[in-house]
Amino acid sequence: MLPIALDVEGGDNAPGVVIEGAIRARDELAVPIIMVGRSETLEKLDNFDIFEASEVIAMDEDPASAVRSKRDSSLVRCAELVRDGKASAMISAGNTGAAMASALLKMGRIRGVARPAIATTIPVPGSTPTVLLDSGANSECLPAWLVQFGQMGSIFSQEAFDIANPKVGLMSIGEEKSKGNALVKEAHKLLERVKGITFIGNVEGRDVMSDRVDVVVTDGFTGNVVLKTLEGGVRAVAKAVIGALQSGEDGPKVFETAFPKLLDLWSALDPDSYGGAMLLGVNGVCVISHGSSSANAIFHAIRTTSVLVQHDLVGKLSTGIAAASADLE
Repeated sequence: MLPIALDVEGGDNAPGVVIEGAIRARDELAVPIIMVGRSETLEKLDNFDIFEASEVIAMDEDPASAVRSKRDSSLVRCAELVRDGKASAMISAGNTGAAMASALLKMGRIRGVARPAIATTIPVPGSTPTVLLDSGANSECLPAWLVQFGQMGSIFSQEAFDIANPKVGLMSIGEEKSKGNALVKEAHKLLERVKGITFIGNVEGRDVMSDRVDVVVTDGFTGNVVLKTLEGGVRAVAKAVIGALQSGEDGPKVFETAFPKLLDLWSALDPDSYGGAMLLGVNGVCVISHGSSSANAIFHAIRTTSVLVQHDLVGKLSTGIAAASADLE
């Protein structure tokens, strides 16, 4: 396949962890990678294709302004490489808004897609992960957009996690179809009409980390709140469990015994095992990793991205959106 364009300058810990993750992916996965960054960073690399970019978009810069003014930034160049057919996908752990803006501006939208959405993978211990979208791209949505999110999320779940018929749920404040605000109620009616997805009706926040649903659809404001709440909740519980195990006179011994099992549980919950969120709806594969990504996260982002490219995710999304639009006419 064509190489993956990797933003070497993106992220809180770049370029070190990005390079480390890329080296591991190159050696273990044999995935072709174009390293995109400043000359002083790239000159240290061996056995990689490189593409020089003289500018970097900082994490705290305004996304739209930065993309327009820094045309030779590593983020913008990654998106252009995909647009120009020189790369199969782009990955960045940099400024999330700028990554979205670059991908949308340079790659464009898939025909028929009203708004791209961020699809975030939520680990579910003992089961396949849940895909949550939108998790931050669109704070306000129309009902038809949520229908497209459901269609795109279902296809993504099939291709990324080999789930034959992903169960799609609509985030609400109750399972009954009468529950929710006007947006949710209207989206529910539309989702019931769409063919090609397995719509199970309304789901609640407690269902996200369960095997009841595979894809959860919501607006970007609600999705981002859900995502950050889950992240904070998992961290708080993990800290409390470790503290409880270490307490008391026998604490050190108890902790030593339990630690291996805790590591297994943490591995099941670790978002680094997926590497990043997918921007669905743009005309190219775009993976946005967390700003604090480790080398392990970058490695898994490259692995996931290569799978999505080989499965022709963008082509299948295009077909799926066209079919969904016909169902609603």
